[in-house]
Amino acid sequence: EIRELRQTVHELAQAQKRTEQAIQRLTRAVQANRRQIGGLARSVAYALENEAFRNLPAFLKKRYGIEVLEQMVREEIDGEEVNLLARARQNGEEVMVVGEAVLRLDDRSKLRQVRRKVALVEQAYGIRAVPVLVCHFAKKQLREAARKAGILVVQSFEWV
Repeated sequence: EIRELRQTVHELAQAQKRTEQAIQRLTRAVQANRRQIGGLARSVAYALENEAFRNLPAFLKKRYGIEVLEQMVREEIDGEEVNLLARARQNGEEVMVVGEAVLRLDDRSKLRQVRRKVALVEQAYGIRAVPVLVCHFAKKQLREAARKAGILVVQSFEWV
């Protein structure tokens, strides 16, 4: 009986070892998938930004009377990437357009992110910044919160 018990414990220990090895392989595979999905999400986000570089200036002029004065660019300011940045004129005043591109506006942290980047740009350039959030889709509640905060939300279908 003790011999059988030892054999059973040995078999269980071997099974545990195989299970741990399988979990390690699975963990590595999940991490690799996350990296690939993260890279894909970044590619799609950059594609949205590139689309915004082409379409946003005319849209801002038509919808908001904001005339973009120079080519919109991606810029790093104080270690932070600003997705969309350009000098512009609104009601005769020179302003900076500060935009962030997100695939979905579905949580409030994205509004805080835009406000943080606006503060960086205003400090760096010394002029008022107009915050713009470009997305493919924005939840109604967040569109309203953005409007109250003075952030322009542009969904990509709007500039077609």
